[in-house]
Amino acid sequence: MKNYLSLRVMKPVFQKIVSPLMALLVLFSTMSFTVDMHYCGGHLVDKAIFSEVKKCGMVTERSRSMEMESKTAENNVKKSSCCEDISVTVEGQEELKISFDKHELQTLQFALLFSYSYASLFEPLSEKHIPFDQYSPPRLTLDRYILNETFLI
Repeated sequence: MKNYLSLRVMKPVFQKIVSPLMALLVLFSTMSFTVDMHYCGGHLVDKAIFSEVKKCGMVTERSRSMEMESKTAENNVKKSSCCEDISVTVEGQEELKISFDKHELQTLQFALLFSYSYASLFEPLSEKHIPFDQYSPPRLTLDRYILNETFLI
């Protein structure tokens, strides 16, 4: 009977813990985000997830190349930049619907039997049948333990 009561108490607690975790899992699996990083001289200066990355004040590769194109006609010398911007994009899942058309019959049978056996774990236990429960114990006419003064210690 104790096991049944503990399962009755634990099931709502388990559901209250797992439900928000599953909602967060769905949220983060469908969310897309970009991580921007700014390196200057090979060292990470700043990184940002949802905002613009802060520049170090040096000229970046793109603006340097635009400047150099105008000056190359004059000097024919191209200098390399020490700054670099890197952007990493993580794409989220677009569709959450999973169709059962692609699964085989054996996979569906396994899923059905597993869910049935898992659900049967939470059924209440049947009461034990005690064959002598209907009979009363014999009446004691003499209390022999006290009469003989024999006690189990």
